[in-house]
This record gives sequence, C-alpha cells and structure tokens, in this order.
Amino acid sequence: MSQKPIKIGFVGVGSMGQCAHLRNFASPSLSKECEVVAIAEIRPNLAREVAARYGIARVYETHEQLLANEKLDAIVASQPFTRHGLLVPELAKAGIPIFTEKPIAGSIKAGEKILHASEENKTWIMLGYHKRSDPATEYAKQVIEEWKRSGEFGKMQYIRLSMPPGDWIAAGFYDFINSSEPMGSLENDPAPDDMDDATAGEYWIFVNYYIHQVNLLRHLLGESYSVSYADPAKILFVAHSASGVPCTIEMAAYNTTIDWQESAFVAFEKGYVKLELPAPVAYNRPGQLEILKDPGNGAVPVTIRPSLPWVHAMRNQALNFIKAVRGEAPAPCLAPEGLEDIRIAREYIRLLKKA
Repeated sequence: MSQKPIKIGFVGVGSMGQCAHLRNFASPSLSKECEVVAIAEIRPNLAREVAARYGIARVYETHEQLLANEKLDAIVASQPFTRHGLLVPELAKAGIPIFTEKPIAGSIKAGEKILHASEENKTWIMLGYHKRSDPATEYAKQVIEEWKRSGEFGKMQYIRLSMPPGDWIAAGFYDFINSSEPMGSLENDPAPDDMDDATAGEYWIFVNYYIHQVNLLRHLLGESYSVSYADPAKILFVAHSASGVPCTIEMAAYNTTIDWQESAFVAFEKGYVKLELPAPVAYNRPGQLEILKDPGNGAVPVTIRPSLPWVHAMRNQALNFIKAVRGEAPAPCLAPEGLEDIRIAREYIRLLKKA
C-alpha cells in the first residue's frame, strides 16, 4: 500500500468511540497517516455534530450503508462487546482490517464466530488492548525480551499486576459530544450457553474490567498461561505460565477516588522491570518505568527510570493500527489471542464458582 493516508470508516461514535479513538485517528498529528472519511451512527443528530467537529465528510445511520457507499482501507468499530458476535462478522465481509474494543466478545462461541469470519474473509481484527501501545509498555517489553534472550539477569521469576478501581477517565471525556437521542432496541449476542444468568453476569463484569490484565499478563510473559487459583474474595487471580512462572493479578484490593494506580512488576533473578500505567483515557501521558539491574560479581547495581515521550497509549494504538493496515508492522494484538483471553476468563470464573 502506498504512503498516502489510509481511508477509515467509523462504526459508532459514542463516548469511547469519540474520546478513545476518533479523537486520535482524526487528530492533525495523524492527518498524513489516515483520513476518517465517514461515520455510521444510529443517532443522526450526534453523527452530524461529531462529523462537523472532526471535519468528516459523510455520515450514515447504519454500517450497511457505510460499507455500500464507501471505498475503505479499514474500519474502526467501537461497540459494546456483547454485540461483537453480531456486528463484527458483518463488517468482516468487506475484507478489510477491523479495529474493535476489547474483549473480542461476550462469549467463547461469539468469539469463535468472529475469528471464523475474519479467516473466511481473509482479513484480520485488531483488538483495543491499548496498554500494549503505551510507550512504557513497549519499552518494558523490549527490556524483558532482551533479558530473556541474554540470560544476563537470570530467569524470569514472577509477575504481579495490580489494578484497583479508580478514576479511569481522568478528565478524558472533557470534550465529549453527548446526545439524548434514543438508541433504539439493539440486539445483543446470545448469553453464554454454559452459564446461568448469575454466572454470566459475573463473567461479563470480570471481562469488562480485567480482560486488559488477562491480556497484558501474557504479553509480558511472552508465553501462554493457565489459571491455577481464584480467590473467593475476588481479590486475587493466580496463574502459572507454560514454563512455570507464577503470576498474580490483584483486583479490587482497595479503591481510589481521584487517582489511578495500575502497575505491573516483572521480577528476574537479578533485577526487575516495574511498570506504572496512567488512566486509560488520560491524554498525552505515557506510563512510567523503573528498571533495576543487579548482575552481581562486584558490579554496582543500577536503577534506571527512562524518560518517555509525551504520547498516550490510545494515540499510539491508532498509529499502530495504521502501520498494521499498511503492512509496516504487525498489529499488537489480533483476534486469536483475544479468543484466548476470554477462555482464560471463563476458566477463572469456573474456578471462582467452585471456590
């Protein structure tokens, strides 16, 4: 594909559609990389207001109208994940790359349907695990892989992720265009057929809040893992990687009201990588890193805190999607791994209900 701006169509411009995604894809800083040429939004007044703000030429009420009338290079579809199984296979028929929010779907069956549709239509789906695109995470991943390759700091020993509830918006919706227009009756995917209503509710809450950590854990490990314990208090998720590395996800151990305190700690025998991530919709703020190197044999231990560019994860995620559409770099996370995430979540819920 040439280096002219790729043409993107948006399906849905609600709160996350605007503030997490459209704001970045339509920003002047990415104008040479992509052009949002049209949006599909079932609320016509909202669609017109959003299009006017971002200089988008055409609006449609449905994704069918959008696809029938536009020649696109890619689609961004920010929708409730419980609708993905109905919507994404329809979008996949266009045969072009798709970006959706996490998780891939509200059930394993719906996720399998989405993956099959992408394969059948010879396209791919990137999932919105924006934490992988934070400059601090990208730096941490490079360090971790180098340490694993060189063995200089011993073996990976342990990973701990923590994400207590807090202010995840961090004023990131300050310019959100809202609408009182009715949404109408939107069809959702069928509920998981292997759960009763109460269990399905717990499952959806878990994947909505913690699927990012389920995914980030695998990313930092660099290998698959399985759940080994689900704390009945719903505070601790325990897993072991394929090579035996113990891992934990700390969930609602405490709450913050006007702060966001998310972290990842990756321990090796002779050092660690400590990652602190900002609120998901915080603007122009990367994560922070602390790296301890203590190789022993008389060497002086060193603690490094890299200075990272003022780029937020959502903006960098948009650029990573554009690069993937152009074939310049692999997408950070594709549908097969997203399906594995919800399988892990299902196993956690199964263990939780047995506890």
